Amino acid sequence: MGKQNVIVPDQWVDSMRASSPTHAKAAAVLSGSQEASHDDEYHKWVKQYPSALSNFDDIFAASKGIQIVMFLDYDGTLSPIVDDPDRAFMSDAMREVVRDAARHFPTAIVSGRCRDKVFSFVRLRELYYAGSHGMDIKGPSKTTKHTKAKRKGVLFQPASVFLPMIDEVYKTLLRKTELFPGSSVENNTFSLSVHYRCVDDKILSSLFEMVKSVLEDYPELRRTSGKKVLEIRPSINWDKGKALEFLLESLGFGDRTDVFPVYIGDDCTDEDAFKVLRDRGQGAGILVSDIPKETHASYSLREPAEVKEFLSRLVEWKRLPSSKNKYKDAMS
Repeated sequence: MGKQNVIVPDQWVDSMRASSPTHAKAAAVLSGSQEASHDDEYHKWVKQYPSALSNFDDIFAASKGIQIVMFLDYDGTLSPIVDDPDRAFMSDAMREVVRDAARHFPTAIVSGRCRDKVFSFVRLRELYYAGSHGMDIKGPSKTTKHTKAKRKGVLFQPASVFLPMIDEVYKTLLRKTELFPGSSVENNTFSLSVHYRCVDDKILSSLFEMVKSVLEDYPELRRTSGKKVLEIRPSINWDKGKALEFLLESLGFGDRTDVFPVYIGDDCTDEDAFKVLRDRGQGAGILVSDIPKETHASYSLREPAEVKEFLSRLVEWKRLPSSKNKYKDAMS
């Protein structure tokens, strides 16, 4: 996986069809032997990408004496995946644990969503927010001990020139998707998302071909895929990995070795960030998934509930007195 490539038409349609609701429902009707096979595959996979909860102490032993920085995806990581993307609400308990984490470590939300939309879900002013797959970055509006001497007001939008084009495509897709019940188009400001989670499998091919046809007039835009969603964004050398590097630079850790970035995400767009961490030889990439998949992450968590538990343990670990935590100075 890693860097998102433009998928050729036939492969694109086939890959989208394979993740359609009808196929997903059919795949869910498994015999006992098939379920056992899935479990066996997952257990083999998790040996390669071990649980970040089971290996918690090992992960942060590697961060001894250096600064931890947290990067969190939103959908499927801090909130569950839901049929209606406008109702992907974050629980109060999850919000509280993210707030606690941000008290101890610089923390950023990195999402494909519009930055303002993500903020409306999270509602924590002390965080960094990187929306539109990192193409719309803004620093905290609330000063913390981590941002007093930093560029807390940083605003970076590398794809601003594409705004009129994206708005034009949005209006076109909004009109054309009216013919496809269950589909919706989300304007993420610097990117677009065509959601098809609730679209009947019988009309998926026509929906995909329609989107492809619209984009033929806009070669400056590229399409990628996510969980039951088509992503449309500018063809520039920018992604969540680049956003991670930019935020580390903004925090003053760009070329430093005394930093331990932790990135938690669930989708293929997060692979760019996982790959950056691997290439830097720093930190830990944690994939949220309950099915085996190829990844550049080093560890795994099964679902948002485990993300919450991981963050809670991290906060409690920070609070432990030195006599009870041999790695306490890793959090300073």
